[in-house]
Amino acid sequence: QVKSNCYARSAQIRKIRKKMVEIMTKEAGTVQLRELVKKLIPEVIGKEIEKQTQGIFPLKDTHIRKVKIIKKPKFDITKLMELHGDGDGDAGVTMVVQESEEAQNLLTASTAAAGDDE
Repeated sequence: QVKSNCYARSAQIRKIRKKMVEIMTKEAGTVQLRELVKKLIPEVIGKEIEKQTQGIFPLKDTHIRKVKIIKKPKFDITKLMELHGDGDGDAGVTMVVQESEEAQNLLTASTAAAGDDE
């Protein structure tokens, strides 16, 4: 009978953790925050960690579950204005369509009915 799992030794864990930190800082340090989020969502960094640490210990299901911003990113107002424009475009319009009888809030309808009874 073969065991279904095994555990890494402490020296292997230290090497894996060192490699993980190295990969994550390299990936996070070279791109903007927006691109980093795009890398985190499809687990690109997790797959890279699996590939790089395969020689130390075979890992599986490697996921990044928590990201912490240590230093505030540099804020560039010109880049923000470039992305969002001047803001003089569509400001929105008030809704003129009345909602149907079934869509009204029951609590509001009952208090309005109680106010009419008095």
